[in-house]
Amino acid sequence: MVRLTLLLAVGGILAPAGAIAADAYPVRPIRMIVAFSPGGGTDIIGRIAAQGLFAKLGQQVVVDNRPGAGGNIGTAIAARSAPDGYTLITAGTGSHAINPSLYANIPYDAVKDFTAVCLVASSAYLMVVHPAVPAKNVAEFIDLARARPGQLNMASSGNGGMPHLAGELFKLLAKVQMTHIPYKGTGAVFADLIAGQVQVLFGDIVATSPHAKSGRLRALGITSAKRSASLPEFATIAESGVPGYDAVGWFGVFAPAGTPRPIVMRLNAAIIEHFNQPEVKTRMSELGADIVGSTPEAFAAVQRADLERWARVVKAAAIRME
Repeated sequence: MVRLTLLLAVGGILAPAGAIAADAYPVRPIRMIVAFSPGGGTDIIGRIAAQGLFAKLGQQVVVDNRPGAGGNIGTAIAARSAPDGYTLITAGTGSHAINPSLYANIPYDAVKDFTAVCLVASSAYLMVVHPAVPAKNVAEFIDLARARPGQLNMASSGNGGMPHLAGELFKLLAKVQMTHIPYKGTGAVFADLIAGQVQVLFGDIVATSPHAKSGRLRALGITSAKRSASLPEFATIAESGVPGYDAVGWFGVFAPAGTPRPIVMRLNAAIIEHFNQPEVKTRMSELGADIVGSTPEAFAAVQRADLERWARVVKAAAIRME
């Protein structure tokens, strides 16, 4: 009897620390790092995720904005944090799939330093042109661009961002030449595009679709492989003349590498449950984002595929950030 008691005691002592931690988790507030300033897409989705985790787990989730260097500063802070479930990061395609190829020196490993928790949502972009451009669809635009190599100006909200890379991927797959004109932010982009100073933009759906619906700009196609659930009226670029084209930004939650699996799965379940609520779905639709909700493994697979995809585009377009 004494021996059995000792064995049970030892078994308790030797129980996996992760399982014990997960049973009690969380017992204190959680920090949600966002590597960008308040108000942007990553910040908005990070705050929605934080609200959901608070509602489902019963502990406060504090959003900690750490902007700078295209997301590299905040992401590095998350990478160096303890893998105990009390520091998370809401991140996007930029920091975890583009920056590793874009920057010569990056202070984290986007794969090895993180554990994928959940791919929350994806957001496509809208290819629009000034109404004076004599192309009513993607196929006509390709013919026009091939007839005028380098003469059409492609605007973007900045070097190395998803709108820029979506355009560069289009150039590669459609085999056309356009001149990239980077701007600092979207406001100036739309002013010049509507005025006809530049001809084409791969723009954020939320900001771009109102101009397309009003007729100030003409939409040629959406950048996702499938039509958007929130904007099904826009045909995909892939179905409109560029087979295989797919350029989608995504937002997801990561934890530092080594975070116990039971904690990761508890976070995953809470996030998916929250984002599947009708009012949250409506909010995400208003943002032009399609809710995904995924297993950690599926999210990790998407990240790996995009790391390869955007590395090819960055190399082909010779884009480099310091």
